[in-house]
Amino acid sequence: MPESRIPPDAKTAPVTRAMSPEADVDVPPSPQSTDETVPGPVPAAPGLWSGLRPLLLRLHFYAGILIGPFILVAALTGLAYTVTPQVESMLYDHELKVTPRGTAEPLADQVAAAKRAVPDGTLLSVTKGAGPTDSTRVTFSKDDLPEGYTLTAFVDPYDSKVLGELKTFGQWLPARAWLDDLHRNLHLGDVGRNYSEIAASWLWVEVLGGLALWAGTPRNRQRLRRLLLPRGGAKSRKRTLSWHGAVGVWAAVGLLALSATGLTWSAHAGASIGKIQDALGGSTPAVSTALTATGGSGGGAGSAKKDVGIDAVIASAHDAGLVGVLVITPPADADSAYVVKENTRSWPEQQDSVAVDPATGKVTQKLNFDDFPLLAKMTSWGIDAHMGLLFGLANQIVLALLAIAVIAMTLWGYRMWWLRRPTRAEGFAVGRAPARGAWRRVPGRVLAPIVVLAAVIGYYVPFFGLPLLLFVLVDMAVGAVRRRRAGAIA
Repeated sequence: MPESRIPPDAKTAPVTRAMSPEADVDVPPSPQSTDETVPGPVPAAPGLWSGLRPLLLRLHFYAGILIGPFILVAALTGLAYTVTPQVESMLYDHELKVTPRGTAEPLADQVAAAKRAVPDGTLLSVTKGAGPTDSTRVTFSKDDLPEGYTLTAFVDPYDSKVLGELKTFGQWLPARAWLDDLHRNLHLGDVGRNYSEIAASWLWVEVLGGLALWAGTPRNRQRLRRLLLPRGGAKSRKRTLSWHGAVGVWAAVGLLALSATGLTWSAHAGASIGKIQDALGGSTPAVSTALTATGGSGGGAGSAKKDVGIDAVIASAHDAGLVGVLVITPPADADSAYVVKENTRSWPEQQDSVAVDPATGKVTQKLNFDDFPLLAKMTSWGIDAHMGLLFGLANQIVLALLAIAVIAMTLWGYRMWWLRRPTRAEGFAVGRAPARGAWRRVPGRVLAPIVVLAAVIGYYVPFFGLPLLLFVLVDMAVGAVRRRRAGAIA
């Protein structure tokens, strides 16, 4: 965030350049400060930016102080989540991997073995591994499981032996499901989801505001270098600010992507984004399972009695061009088809799907991922990248670096606030906030659109709008109290 230079009271006295994201004024040198001094007054930059910058600085400060803890927790839990593929491989190697030997048994026999192991479960899906060392997953619903969880039996495809049973959340095994729940809601259920939505709703605001402030910092020589590279030297607020700003520049694109993708599946903003996406024709399509609507065998008791079996369904899917990890969902009723879907979520993604008539084994409809609307593709790519799936290990490393960057920038921000505290005051004190009344410096023709834009965004992203409204109300209340006290003293 940028420095601000305001002439000192004495025209010839040296001043300390604060370069602080927390204030729009310079601070006097303190015994703990090692910031360099420069002589003489420096006039404020004229124009729109000189009026807009204090407002942006004040918002950046308050959001950093009050929203920072939410963003910090999201970054810490997200950092832990980045290692889940390796954790799963170590913890569940027995269930996930098998030794190839001969020819695999029919998939129907593997499913039958899983049903015997889970007699009180309702079959939901069967996942056939892509490689010869992958076990087969057979997933069931059960009444005694937590909401959203299923029970998955892992079967050795070469002898139909059940290797084990694990509680799963979607395709996540217990360790990843636990860390996913921690990152998403801190294991507090629907109430806990508000924390991560607040973080996602404000992360983009902090990033864009910080970029504007940092890029708008007056610089002379080596401007680009100081914009992109942190400075060394003695420990000081200036060096801390340099690291805070430079790291923010490098991480900005990734953080904006994390904020956007995080909002897509949030409880409140996600619903608004889904409606907008649907209105733009970007919803994710799915194959139709209705047999009567696709010219299949139709409903009735006769259809329910005839089923070519899951092995014939897989063969039809292969003939239709589906490869890799395949997830087979059985018919919901006598009038429904099997659905077979590719589940390769690394680049290039393979998410083609087909509907297969259980009576004839014929494909009644095929949906290619290449035919998805662009918005649907972007949503899928973004979510998979957010979860570290799209580019494998490289994706995980980038996510870990972004999480570390957020943690560091948040802590640097709090350190700068701490270093701004008065050093001669008695008792506990913290750094001053930027000067009040910043909005009065913004021309009306600029302030009005800003207010309207904030209101619109706040409507669709309520956990941006509500905290922003709270900031304004609290700021107004504090200002009123201070004015009353000042009037009483006068």
